[in-house]
Amino acid sequence: MEKEIKVASDVSEQVVEWAEEHGYETCIDRAMKLKPCPIGEEGACCRVCHMGPCRFTGKNIADVRGVCGADVNVVAARNFLRMVAAGTAAHSDHARDMAFTLLEVARGEVKDFEIKDWRKLFRVAGIMGIEFEGRDRMKVAEEVALKYIEHFTQQKGELAYFHRAPKKTQERWRKWGVMPRGIDREVVEALHRSSIGVDQDPENIMSAVAKVGLADGWGGCMISTDITDILFGTPRPIKSQASVGIFKEDEVNIVVHGHEPTLAEMIVDVVNEPELIEYAKSKGAKGINLGGMCCTANEVLMRHGIPTAGGFVNQELGLMTGLVDAITVDVQCIMPALIEISKKFHTKVITTTYKAKLTGATHIEYDEHRAKDIARQIVRLAIDNYPNRTKEGAHVSKTYPVIGGFSDEYIEYMQGGTWRGSYRPLNDAIIAGRIRGVVGIAGCDNPRVQSTGIHKFLATELIRNDVLVVATGCGAAACGTMGYLTPETALEMAGPGLREVCEAIGIPPVLHLGACVDNSRILTILAAMAAEGGLSDEIGGMPGVGIAPEWMSEKAVAIGTYFAISGVPVIFGGKSPVGSSKEVTRIMTEVWLERFRGAFHFEEDPEKMLEIALNYIDNARAGLKLKKYEPGRFGTERVLMDMAARRELERGVAKPHIGL
Repeated sequence: MEKEIKVASDVSEQVVEWAEEHGYETCIDRAMKLKPCPIGEEGACCRVCHMGPCRFTGKNIADVRGVCGADVNVVAARNFLRMVAAGTAAHSDHARDMAFTLLEVARGEVKDFEIKDWRKLFRVAGIMGIEFEGRDRMKVAEEVALKYIEHFTQQKGELAYFHRAPKKTQERWRKWGVMPRGIDREVVEALHRSSIGVDQDPENIMSAVAKVGLADGWGGCMISTDITDILFGTPRPIKSQASVGIFKEDEVNIVVHGHEPTLAEMIVDVVNEPELIEYAKSKGAKGINLGGMCCTANEVLMRHGIPTAGGFVNQELGLMTGLVDAITVDVQCIMPALIEISKKFHTKVITTTYKAKLTGATHIEYDEHRAKDIARQIVRLAIDNYPNRTKEGAHVSKTYPVIGGFSDEYIEYMQGGTWRGSYRPLNDAIIAGRIRGVVGIAGCDNPRVQSTGIHKFLATELIRNDVLVVATGCGAAACGTMGYLTPETALEMAGPGLREVCEAIGIPPVLHLGACVDNSRILTILAAMAAEGGLSDEIGGMPGVGIAPEWMSEKAVAIGTYFAISGVPVIFGGKSPVGSSKEVTRIMTEVWLERFRGAFHFEEDPEKMLEIALNYIDNARAGLKLKKYEPGRFGTERVLMDMAARRELERGVAKPHIGL
C-alpha cells in the first residue's frame, strides 16, 4: 500500500514522519481525530441567541425554521457576515496599530523607528489630498497618519483610499449601495445586523457582507501594506531560503511568528549587534540565526531576506526540529498547541501583546517606545536557553531558494525602469496570449487536506498553462517551501509563452507579493492594469482569478469577499460555509457576478478549481475580444521541444487527496 503523504513539502513531511515515529501529536493528527461538525460546516447552525443553538437538518432543510422563525438562508447569510466582519476586524486592527506607530514616528515620540520610504509617503499623501510640496516632511507624515486613523473612525461619506479603484468599479459599488463609509462602522454594523431579530433578508445581509469586505481590502489591508512600506521600506526582489530546515544546529535559533512587523523589524535590527553575538558565543553558540513563520516571516523576508520556515501547519513542525530556542508571537494564526510542544523540547514561547496571550508562555509586553530594548531582551532570553537544548528532534537541513520582494511598485519598475515603468508590457503579453491570464494563490495551508498539496498542484498546472501566478501569505510560503519561487522554475515547468516572458524579465513564474494583508497589492496591480488600457477599464472583466485552495481563517473569507466585490472571481477549497443555502450560494455566484463582475465559489476538487479558473480566464479573454489562447503558440523551438518532452514524461501532475 502506497504511503500517504501528509504534507506536500518534502522537508516538512520528514518532520511529520519523525513525529509519528516518536509519538508526538500534530495538528494533522488532531484533524484526523476531530471531524468537523457537518451542520456548522455548511452554515446551518444558528447560535446568535440563547433560544438556540438551532440546527437546520433533514432532506427538506428549506422548510425548517428556527425558534424565532428564521430559515436557513437567513442563518447562513448571517453566519457568513460574521465571518467576514471578524476577518476585517483582524486585518484592520493590525492596520490601526500601524497607523498609530506612524503617528508616533511623525511626532518624534518613538526613537527606534524612522520613515524609510518618503517617496511612498508622498504618493499616498497625494492620494488622500494632502499637500506635501515645500512642507516639513514630519508634518506631512503626521497628517497622513491622522488621515489613516480617520479611515477607521469616519461615520459618513466615502474614504479616500476607496477612490484608488477604477472609476467604473467605484460606480458599481455606489449603484448597489456597498461603498464603505468607515472601517469600524462597517464592522460594528455587520455585527448589529447579524444579531437576533435585525436583518432577515438574505440578499440585504449579503450586501452588508460586500460592504464590510471592501472595508477590509481597500481599507485595512491596503493601509497596513502602505504604512509598512513607508516605515520599513518598499520591497524589492531579494534572495532567501525556505523550509523547516532553515534552523542551524550550532547557532541560537529565534523565530518571529504572527502578523505584525514592528517588533520583528526591531529583532532584525538588533540580532547582529556585536554585543549579542559575543553573548551567544559565551553560551557555546557560533552565532544567532533568525527565521520567520507565517506572515511575519513574509514581512521580514520581503525586506531583509530573513528565511521562512513556512506557513500555518509548519509552526508545530518547526519546534519539533528541537532547534528553536525561542519563538516570539504576536497576533493571528498562533496555535495554542505550541505550548505543549515547547514543554517536550526546550523552546521558549514568548507572547508580546496584551491582545493575544497563551497560558504557559513567557510574556514580554511589546512597547514601541522601548522597541529595541525589548527586542534585545527577547534575543538574550533565546541565547540563555541555547544550553538547554537536547538531542531530541527531527534535525532536517534541506532548504529551497526563494526570491521574494515583488511589490506592486517593483513590478511596475521591472517592466520599464525608473522613468518608463508601466504595466503596458504585462497588458501586451496578455493581449498577445503569451500570458493567458493571472491567478492569485493566497490563503492558509490546512491540515484537513494534504497540507500545501493543493497549492502545489495549482501552481504547477497554472504556470504550465501560461498563467502568471502571484502569491501571498501562506500561499506564498507554500510555493517557497516547495522551490517554486525562483526563475529556474520557469525554465523547468512554465508554458512556452510565460517562459518567454519570465526569461526576458528575469523573474519567477510565481511572484511572492508578501503577507496576507499584501493581497491589497493585487488590487493595486489590477487597478494599474485597468488604467494602463488595452484590457478592461475596470477590475471586473480582467483575465484574472483568485484562489485560496486550503483556507481556514475568517481573514481569508474577508479577502475572498473584497476580491469578488472588486470584480475578481474567487475559488475557495473545501466545503462551502454557506452550502446549506441555495439562495446565498446563488447570490455569491450569480448575483455578485452580474452586479460586480466577481463571484465567490467553493470547490473541493483541485482539478475542478483549475477548470473553473481557466474557464473564467478564457471567458474574460473572449469578452475583451482578445486572441484566443493557443497552447504552444509562443516560445522558441527549443522551448517547445522541451515542453513536449516533459509533458510526454510527466503526463500531468498527480492530484492531491482531498481529506485525511
